[in-house]
Amino acid sequence: MTPTSKPRWDVERYEASHSYVWKFGEDLLSVLAAQPGERIIDLGCGSGQLSAKIAESGAHVIGIDYSTDMVAQARINYPSSKHPHLEFRLADATSFAVDPPADALFSNAALHWVKDQPAAIAAISRAIKPGGRFVAELGGRGNIGAIMESLGAILGGAEEKSPWHFPSISEYAALLEANGFLLRSAVLFDRPTPVEGTAGLDDWLQMFGGVFFQGMPEPEKDSRRRAVADHVRPRLYRDDKWILDYRRLRVVAERVAS
Repeated sequence: MTPTSKPRWDVERYEASHSYVWKFGEDLLSVLAAQPGERIIDLGCGSGQLSAKIAESGAHVIGIDYSTDMVAQARINYPSSKHPHLEFRLADATSFAVDPPADALFSNAALHWVKDQPAAIAAISRAIKPGGRFVAELGGRGNIGAIMESLGAILGGAEEKSPWHFPSISEYAALLEANGFLLRSAVLFDRPTPVEGTAGLDDWLQMFGGVFFQGMPEPEKDSRRRAVADHVRPRLYRDDKWILDYRRLRVVAERVAS
């Protein structure tokens, strides 16, 4: 992905209405078990909240994201003058590099945004030293299935337009093992995710699904988003709230010597 093709993120909307992205990721930090003095990469760090949590352990954390907007906000949220063990870099998950390799790489709710999964896993492998660990959670096979079905019904061609790839356990395990990892654990689980307000799905589509509505005039975007919401409402709207059909893949792997 070239810099000119990067999508722009509404960081204010992200931090105000989508804090569940990093809050759900907090329990993954206990799996990471960062130690003082370790060098840890947070790949897909967003605006930096989980990077900062990891740094509280005394580890040196390198937050990496492909979004200029997110990296800029992370640097505002956690300036180096106050957080000397925390830095943020702009890079692509398929081609980033660090020197020397890190003790661990952590990633939450980011890697399903990478269409070229083999390239990402290869880059991750290069970035972790032998004996180091890879701890990640991402959208797994079947994630937001009802939403994708409704996008297809209303807009057509949803799979072709999708910016995401949601891998299965077997697919991800094969990629990891082919790139020098020993898979320690992998689990695919449903995580019904509530979003706030009667317009919660519309807000989610504006935040994360803008690619499906590219090229439309603003009034048409609004009407199409409403049509998608109406189509999927019987499946995902209950007790006066939207509960999105998230499904997550969580993996823990060890980088073994080549």
